[in-house]
Amino acid sequence: EERPGLAATLRALNGALGRPAALWLKENAARNLRHRDFLAPRAALSAAFPGGQVPAEVLAGVMSLGGPGVLAVRGCQETPAGLAVQVQRPEAFRRLLGALPSPVPAEGAQGGWAVLHCPALRGPTALRPRHLRPLLLTDHLAQLLRAQGVSTCLVPAVAEEGNREVLQQLRIDWPPGPSGSVLPDAVLALKRALGQSPFATACEKGAGRATLPEDVICKVHLKSFVEQQGLVGYDPNLDVLLVTEGKLQSLAELQQAVLQCTVSNPEACLPLTFQICCSIVHVVSCEEEFQQQQLDLLWRILDPGAHTALQKHLVCGTVKVTNPSLPIGVDQYFRLRKQQMYEASVMKYGELAQDEAWTEVIDTLTVAAIRFELLSTAHRSQITLDLGDSSISTKGTKSGAFVMYNCARLATLFDTYQRAVEQGMYPPLPPASELKYSCLREEGEWLLLFNYLLPFPEVLQQAAELPAPTKGIRVRANTETVCKFLIQLSMDFSSYYNRVHVLGEPLPHLFDQMFARLQLLRAVRDIFHSALATLDLPPLSQI
Repeated sequence: EERPGLAATLRALNGALGRPAALWLKENAARNLRHRDFLAPRAALSAAFPGGQVPAEVLAGVMSLGGPGVLAVRGCQETPAGLAVQVQRPEAFRRLLGALPSPVPAEGAQGGWAVLHCPALRGPTALRPRHLRPLLLTDHLAQLLRAQGVSTCLVPAVAEEGNREVLQQLRIDWPPGPSGSVLPDAVLALKRALGQSPFATACEKGAGRATLPEDVICKVHLKSFVEQQGLVGYDPNLDVLLVTEGKLQSLAELQQAVLQCTVSNPEACLPLTFQICCSIVHVVSCEEEFQQQQLDLLWRILDPGAHTALQKHLVCGTVKVTNPSLPIGVDQYFRLRKQQMYEASVMKYGELAQDEAWTEVIDTLTVAAIRFELLSTAHRSQITLDLGDSSISTKGTKSGAFVMYNCARLATLFDTYQRAVEQGMYPPLPPASELKYSCLREEGEWLLLFNYLLPFPEVLQQAAELPAPTKGIRVRANTETVCKFLIQLSMDFSSYYNRVHVLGEPLPHLFDQMFARLQLLRAVRDIFHSALATLDLPPLSQI
């Protein structure tokens, strides 16, 4: 039986009204979910039907809704707010929890390839928080695309030893290797293309040459190329670029990445899948955008293939650091947040947090805190890091630590249940098909299923989308979606778990409800694990 999906259900509801426009809204708030699950607002009905009156045959069509991936309807009625629908909830629980398959990509997800380029790793200097934001975003976007079946290649390879150690600390899996002197044949081919390009001019010998850096090979007139090609979205101040050996090596590495992707995915010529508009994404901070536009245009000039025309730029807002305001490296930032996390854990758990066994837990909590601090805001917005204030990282319901804490609570719940089974206190969890889902009547249970389990595949898909811009070279992504989803899930799960005693008294007449709740929370646990995997965060088994 096909897993019910949010998109399929909304499509069926709109089809039942006989209107191409999307009229239906999914309810999210607990107070509204007490009465309805979907709503066609009164204003939309008034525009679609004369006098806003829905014909009886249309209402009958909504009531008889069904089909693959569609939630069955229990009731449909006119209300002052509009046309309200409630689905058959026990049936929805059964279909969503019955098999507990691994979360699958949402509708429309396919294969394809994408090269994700993070220029922040090319600098010879130590990484700073402003470099870390595009780096973490690139890593997260790669995981999201892979979850949708897209093959990804990360560029550049990390050559600097200090940067490799920082990446290891932050649990970023990035390709290592020397990125400079490799690919000499590709660099030579680019030099030949430079010699044949009408937009390149040699640097003349003489007094003028003495003012140029020694590694300059030639000049390229970017502005002329932009005007000739009619390109839009580039900085108007782009003019003449001094081409160096290092710039050609960067292009050679990008070319090699494209070649690897296309060779490993010969059938996926273009990555135009579920609104991915480009195959090469440059993820840059706003401070690096100008330099990356230069490299983009140089590549288009020297390698005028279809892939270079697919380049897009995903630009991150500034990262403002306060307390201290002096520049600090990513390694210092990590050590500071780790110390703050350690102190917060000691304050909460006492001597346990000073035990050596907690080192791994503290490291994981620190990485989670940093990732949520930098990724839970829309990528184009500014972030302010107050390094003197640890509360945003270590406390509160919007921190990565809070998410990891609730993930650990689920692990503890199932460990406790398993030990109780081994001691003969409870029977083992029966097969999913034998559970009585009608026992799930608590408000928080439907909230967890309807707001998180049902739309989760679409959440991952939305986070991975790179919709084509109306014009220009910038793209926007919803890379904050997963962090916000996990924060809200943690808040609703915590509220439910604090209110409901899942492992009740070992009395047979209470087992049906306990088993159904455990099955629901197994699914919630799997959602936590799958979402955290896109952030390269392992689930915690204890806190």
